[in-house]
Amino acid sequence: MRHDWTRDEVQEIMDLPFPELIFRAQLAHRAYFDPTRVQISTLLSIKTGGCPEDCAYCPQSALHEQSVKADKLMEVEKVLREARAAKAAGAGRFCMGAAWRSPKERDLDTVCAMIEGVKELGLETCVTLGMLDAQQSQRLRDAGLDYYNHNLDTSPEYYDKIITTRTYQDRLDTLANVRDAGINVCCGGIVGMGEDESDRAGLIATLASLPQHPESVPINLLVRVAGTPLADAEAVDPITFARVVAAARITMPASHVRLAAGRELMSDEAHALVFLAGANSIFCGDKLLTTPNPAEHRDRKLLASLGMKPMTDA
Repeated sequence: MRHDWTRDEVQEIMDLPFPELIFRAQLAHRAYFDPTRVQISTLLSIKTGGCPEDCAYCPQSALHEQSVKADKLMEVEKVLREARAAKAAGAGRFCMGAAWRSPKERDLDTVCAMIEGVKELGLETCVTLGMLDAQQSQRLRDAGLDYYNHNLDTSPEYYDKIITTRTYQDRLDTLANVRDAGINVCCGGIVGMGEDESDRAGLIATLASLPQHPESVPINLLVRVAGTPLADAEAVDPITFARVVAAARITMPASHVRLAAGRELMSDEAHALVFLAGANSIFCGDKLLTTPNPAEHRDRKLLASLGMKPMTDA
């Protein structure tokens, strides 16, 4: 499997005639996965708002106008109640997100207890807590963490247009610490932040050229939130979005490619198109951290209409 993709090569893939692009994505998908199965995850915000970072897309930044109200870290038992409900709804993985630059040691103790409790329920665990050093990564691994999410967001060249409070290398360093600790990596980006096609190709090329491909690659469609710098960003059409997903599938064929934020904005037909492009993972539940997500019954109806099933179903 290749780990030396260039931006130009990814751009050539994204520029293929659409039928050819979908055909190649389907070949790559079917080499590693059953195309009728979808991995289901649930994402819970365990600590919302008050983040000191300035990510232009995020309403949890304390630096933005109309930012989300800061809450304290949730209690462990409340998180476990949410995890039980997620499992009952068909989720195989429970993801927990905290709006931190990096976790404090006292908070890490609580998060480790959450991880241990969720694991006991028979769910895979994932957390996103900001930047991690090597010691913090090992603590999470010792607690039984399966996945760590830390997105690159966009290309190296466009990154400083979106975030100035941490560098691209900071993100790569966290990914290396997580990988060295033996934790699976969940890493992707966001489409629709004003980047051009070359930046989208650059993001996919960077992800596909990591020493080991992320096991999960979330491709987010920007949710434009009032009060953030990207509130008036131009919308991206479904075909353009599907091209990015297909490029991720072709260059990282053994990874789960996840439709993440922005699904509430997508029609059933757009979902079907992106599944054909190689996506095979979604978040279920009515909210992703602070933004809307399709209701569970809508997802069940959609998958049934497409003849698709969650990976956890018999």
